[in-house]
Formats: sequence, structure tokens, C-alpha cells
Amino acid sequence: MTLTKADLGIWLINLDRDTDRRAAMEQQLDSLGLSYTRFPAIYGKDHIETLSQRADANAYARNMGNPILPGKMGCYASHVAVWEAFLATDHKAALIFEDDVVFHDDFLQALDLALTNADQWDTLRFNCIRAKLPVSQGKIGPYRLNAYIGPFTGNAAYLLHRETAQRLLPHLWPQTRAFDHELNRFFRHNYRQFGLEPFPSHVDDGGDSSITGTNYALVKKPHWTKRLPHYRLKTANYVRRGWWLFKNGHLTSKRRS
Repeated sequence: MTLTKADLGIWLINLDRDTDRRAAMEQQLDSLGLSYTRFPAIYGKDHIETLSQRADANAYARNMGNPILPGKMGCYASHVAVWEAFLATDHKAALIFEDDVVFHDDFLQALDLALTNADQWDTLRFNCIRAKLPVSQGKIGPYRLNAYIGPFTGNAAYLLHRETAQRLLPHLWPQTRAFDHELNRFFRHNYRQFGLEPFPSHVDDGGDSSITGTNYALVKKPHWTKRLPHYRLKTANYVRRGWWLFKNGHLTSKRRS
């Protein structure tokens, strides 16, 4: 399958109050010649009653090792809502950005190669927070197409196939994890989540996240003894990711472009 930019819908997730971030992203996207739709991000504190009804706080604390924050709920709901907006269009794929992305000079090259090789991924990330234990799936031009046995987190810039969104959306509620952690359970959702390295973008929020607060000041982790269920689950997920990659033939490099 080969896609072009004409097949692509582009969304920027941005809180109404974050005007400086919006301006910085607009400047970058305009310089890249990428037309996009801005999605007003859902501010968790303003929708806490509704979002709390769509989240399992106990499961979240068990799975993530810390209590759920309103901002985490808002971030999760924002990405889900963008997926829904995507499916309301005729686009074959979506390119979704958060508003703290810094594009590298090769971003357009990476995007074009990713679209040309659209049959090789279901979701494809262009940056990360963490990307542990990569497993090469081959080369796309100068880039490595990687799967990951370890945590692969961060949703600041990623591609998404229409069919993948259609299949996953019914299973995303209630919220029991952060959104990137939910997508990292590709072994449950049965889809190919890959990254393109060297990543052609990175995230720079200046240490001031609309989700977790300045330098993560709002995050209060319980004592380590209360986080033992989380550690057990975290270890088990390594095994689950590795087993899914093995049984689906992704532990050896087969793809070349």
C-alpha cells in the first residue's frame, strides 16, 4: 500500500489557553507546507465529572503506579476524540501532533517515506518519550523501522491507519492507563506499532506540561510497596510484547525498501 499527502488528514491537539504553543506549531507547520486542523484539547479539570465516569481510577492506579490526574484524562479523551474526527472524514490515514513537537530538517523526507511504505505499519511514531529494546523491522530509506519489546511511549507525533482506528476505538473506554500506555498494549489490540529511527522530531515542553504540571510537580507517586502490582504488570508486559512480536514474525528483520 502506498499513500500520499492527499490521503492524509492532519490534526494538531492544542489547548485554547496555550496560544504560544499554537503559534510555534503554526510557524513550523506552515514552513513544512502541511495543512492541518486544530483540535481544541480537552482540559481535564473543566470536564472532571464527565471524564471520571469514563475512567476506572482503581485500574489506572494499579496499571500506572500512581493516581489518575485530570490532565491525563483530558489528554486521553483528546486523542480519542481526534480519532473519531478522523473517522468522520474520508482520509485513509491521520497524522496527529501534540503542540510541543520540534521538527527536524528531515521530517518531510521521513513522512514521505512512511506514506510510500504504508503497508509496513499500523501506527508509526516520529518521536518518543521512551523507546526501549528496539527490534529492527528493516530499513525505509535511511531510517530503521523498529518494533519495541520495552516501553514505547509518547504520542506527540504519529501516523495512524483508518482501519486501525476503526478496530481500536471500541476498546479504548473505560480509561485504565495513559493513552500511550494503552497503545503500547499492541499485544492485546493486535496491531503493528512501530517507530521510525533516527526520529525526525522531538518533544520540547520546556519542563512545563499542561498535563503533569511544571517539572511533574503534580505527580505524587505512592510508596514503592504500594506500587508492587504495577511493577509485576510492567514486567509481564515485556513478556507479552516479546511473545506477540515473536509469534507474528517481528523478531527478525524482514522488510527492506
